[in-house]
Amino acid sequence: MNDRSVFFPAPFIVGVGRSGTTLLRLMLDAHPEMCMPPETGFIPAARNKLYDAMDPRREFVKVITEFETWPDFNLSPDEFYRAIPEPFELSAGIRAFYRLYAARFAKRRWGDKTPVYSSQMPQIEAVLPEARFIHLIRDGRDVALSLRPLWFAPGKDIRTIAHHWKNRIQQAKALSRNCRHYLEIHYEDLVRQPEIELGKICTFIELVYHPRMLNYFNGARKRLDEIKTRYRPDGSLLISKEERLFNQRFTLSPPDRSRIFRWKHEMTREEQREFETEAGELLKTLGYDTLF
Repeated sequence: MNDRSVFFPAPFIVGVGRSGTTLLRLMLDAHPEMCMPPETGFIPAARNKLYDAMDPRREFVKVITEFETWPDFNLSPDEFYRAIPEPFELSAGIRAFYRLYAARFAKRRWGDKTPVYSSQMPQIEAVLPEARFIHLIRDGRDVALSLRPLWFAPGKDIRTIAHHWKNRIQQAKALSRNCRHYLEIHYEDLVRQPEIELGKICTFIELVYHPRMLNYFNGARKRLDEIKTRYRPDGSLLISKEERLFNQRFTLSPPDRSRIFRWKHEMTREEQREFETEAGELLKTLGYDTLF
């Protein structure tokens, strides 16, 4: 299939970090036809770059291959360069990346799981009209418990994380009004009734449902193992591969219902009050129970 063909719908999983996006990525990736790479993050950078150089294709490849996520894909920069058709066009260049990655696994369809793309949905759709956004939403109090210890947390106090969770979801909902294809899925439903929720998603992205997605955990370790240690621009360690894998350890097993609504027994009463003071109205709007 070339870039003048009709494109397969491409699922883009977005949401607040620690909302189950890796779980859903691995579920879709377990489908015999679908390939979901590790987080990309480079589309805004690629889109904002002006490709007026003598060799715009090479300049585009430079932006992608120097981006912090590039080592996770285990691709050859030279092979990537050769895969991009001429004359250079941004949409074709981005598709070339996904196709090249999917070819490693002999799959013909691809998607993406990058939570922060929730703030870039209309811009991504402008470049990739086939993008279909799946916004995975999880009870913010459980998100706070999961996010607070991690290096990319917006802060350590509950009120700061509640503000972050609320703003990210409200922003995505507002932006979704300018997107042609947008679907909200709740993490709790995905864990409790994965077959039903995956069925909805498959219909949304025009993919024939396959039961192999329910057994995603059988191949999860191998899929996660390709990620690398990440470094800061100055060369200092940001996070080791071992820590990154540890943070995704729960995806190596079937969905665990006991991790739903952990906040009820792991948050103090004061923390519950702080979160609801900041984001209680959104919790109610999304159908979650509140205490205050």
